Amino acid sequence: MSNLSIAGNQLTLVYDGECPFCARYVAMTRLRASAGSLTILNAREPHQLIEELIADGYDLDDGMVLKAGDKIYHGDQAVHALALLSSRIGWFNRLNFLVFRSETLSRVLYPILRAGRNTVLRLLRRQKIH
Repeated sequence: MSNLSIAGNQLTLVYDGECPFCARYVAMTRLRASAGSLTILNAREPHQLIEELIADGYDLDDGMVLKAGDKIYHGDQAVHALALLSSRIGWFNRLNFLVFRSETLSRVLYPILRAGRNTVLRLLRRQKIH
């Protein structure tokens, strides 16, 4: 995916709105204007795309989803794509790019992030999405 070419596509990001880390990540990630228009969906709220993703076998507890046109990026692929599409303005976006621009590092680190999310949800006594 290193040659990510989804600029100009309609982008939709599906994330867990009850996860404080996920919500903060989505709020802090700034997509470049050239990336196209962005719709952000909370996976816990009803929406046709969310139903379609679940029907297609995407586990939204295993990771966020970035839909770019007809292409679906899930979990580590979504974080990698977001890093490539984000601006480099601000410390968070620069760090995000430096860490997640690598597909390999994204694949290695994402399960750790997911485990942290699951731990925080348990501590806050919040249910998983499904």
